[in-house]
Amino acid sequence: MRVLLIEDDDRVAEALIPALTRRGFAVDRLAAGRGALDRLTGVDVVLLDLGLPDMDGVTLCRSIRAASDVAIIVVSARGEIDDRIVGLHAGADDYLVKPYDVGELVARVHAVWRRRGDPVGVGGTGTEVFTVEDVQVDLGRHEVTVAGQSVALSRKEFQVLALVVSAGGAVCTRERILAEVWGRTWAGANRTLDVHVATLRTKLGRPTLVETVRGVGYRLAHPSHAPTGD
Repeated sequence: MRVLLIEDDDRVAEALIPALTRRGFAVDRLAAGRGALDRLTGVDVVLLDLGLPDMDGVTLCRSIRAASDVAIIVVSARGEIDDRIVGLHAGADDYLVKPYDVGELVARVHAVWRRRGDPVGVGGTGTEVFTVEDVQVDLGRHEVTVAGQSVALSRKEFQVLALVVSAGGAVCTRERILAEVWGRTWAGANRTLDVHVATLRTKLGRPTLVETVRGVGYRLAHPSHAPTGD
């Protein structure tokens, strides 16, 4: 697997690159954001630090997402909940706060990569189209529209929404969502899920569509129409 590490701190890069290489990754590194868009060909996962010397990392994240569907993991010292929401809203698939354990980082890289082969992550043929009020979720095309307008979601945001709409009003437990979307659980997993749901609600502009079932998980506030074939 090929990783593009965008990290300006030489000490971090000098420690991380050998650790990733020992685990079978091919790692390219940039010490600044400039030129990143030209280095995406063949890259499987981008590890993106937000504190870059030449540009804002969030802006770069948006640019990468606009140019490519490559998996993006933000790796940053900015650990406040608002920072995570901004990063996920900018198109990141995951967000890991420094300092971190290399083993956890590797697990997250593998998790986002696994999802590339199953972008829906809900099983089945992936050809259904669900309609909930004026929100349409096309599993086959990996597309979401609201009132006829396309809405850009990150891979994980789409997977969470796909699970919830495909449940047709039944509760999706936190355990199920974490297992099917992230492939694992960890300390802070519930907070990560909450951030993704909050960002998803904001992007859809339908804050009441995905309802929180306190202590259990999430469900549709209104039943979806029967799915149709693609």
